[in-house]
Amino acid sequence: MKSGFAGIDIGSRTVKFVLVNGGDIKYQEVVDNSFDTINIYKRFLDSYNFSSIIATGYGRTLLDINENIPTVSEIKAFAVGVDKVIEGDKVILDIGGQDTKFIKMKNGKVIKFEMNDRCAAGTGKFFEIMAKTLGYSIDGFSEIPLSDVNINISSMCAVFAESEVTSLLAKGEARENIAIALHKSIVKRIIGKLKNFITENEKVVFCGGCSKNRLLVKILENELNSKIIVPENPQTIGAYGAALLSMDNN
Repeated sequence: MKSGFAGIDIGSRTVKFVLVNGGDIKYQEVVDNSFDTINIYKRFLDSYNFSSIIATGYGRTLLDINENIPTVSEIKAFAVGVDKVIEGDKVILDIGGQDTKFIKMKNGKVIKFEMNDRCAAGTGKFFEIMAKTLGYSIDGFSEIPLSDVNINISSMCAVFAESEVTSLLAKGEARENIAIALHKSIVKRIIGKLKNFITENEKVVFCGGCSKNRLLVKILENELNSKIIVPENPQTIGAYGAALLSMDNN
């Protein structure tokens, strides 16, 4: 049984669990979330020996209410996790299952943040729907080579965009070209806000499950005309930050 200090990130699409010892990750796991979130997090609580734990994420209040476990906001957890692995001033972009976060950090402190959780457009859920419509796996989306396409996806509503994609397929458009157009539309949706957060040439750190999509990263880099940093464990960075806070509280 592994031991240390724990952090758990209850996201809308996945649950992330991290154990740290001395600040280093000793164990981490990502599992799909479901209707049965309580039993998912109970497995982690019952399976590992830890001195303390802090919860973050979309469903963190479940642990606060049911288990009396302290919680922190996703903004704080991501800031602490990223700051541990990426030095200097930075702007953090997190595209999660159902929201997008922009976090600006200076001298190790969050000085500005914004969170869009009102619409699934441009989130992991949107990618899942579009990938399924085009017959790709989520990993398959990432493998599509970037090329110039002459297709414009006008709707970012998941329902209407799915209809638009189906119509394009019916007209004989290649699915890889439609996929690239979808990625470009998503980048177009977030790039203006991201640029507004970058005021002094700060590093851009991309986290969350969508940061593993290499096609998305490439299009973002082209739009910013600069390199984007994807941490080694981008999907568990929030749980890692929560675990570090748990360690610091003891």
